[in-house]
Parts: sequence; structure tokens; C-alpha cells
Amino acid sequence: MIQEMDTVVLTHDIDGYDLKRDDIGAVVHCYSDGPAFEVEFVTGEGEMIAVLTLTQEGIRPIGHKEILRVREPVPA
Repeated sequence: MIQEMDTVVLTHDIDGYDLKRDDIGAVVHCYSDGPAFEVEFVTGEGEMIAVLTLTQEGIRPIGHKEILRVREPVPA
């Protein structure tokens, strides 16, 4: 079960924000009236990229043994 402050993994690309499948975000709000979540995505320096409303199909919990990696954003 996904809860506020959980680290989650994006399950699909979101082109308008240059977010890619497997990017990592943090749940900042869980809606009580449905399976939707506000998820914040930031750079390694803490600069906010986006806060998006996503469903359970759009994110998944991060696995305990998964290895994190970084990527450069695509220039606009």
C-alpha cells in the first residue's frame, strides 16, 4: 500500500515534463476518495521538476533491493 512520504517509481514516460519510466518520486499526498496520489519529482540538487496527480497504475513502490541510478535531462 502506497502512503504519504513513500518513495515511488514511475511506470511510464511523461513527455511534457521529461519524466521517464523508472524515474523516482516522493508521494506528498494520498487522496482518500480514490487511488490517486500527488507525487513530487526533483533533481539531485532538490530543484522541483513537477508535482503530478498519478494513479496506482502510474507508480509503484520502490523495491528494497533495487539499485538507483541517475540520468541527464533532455535539453529543451
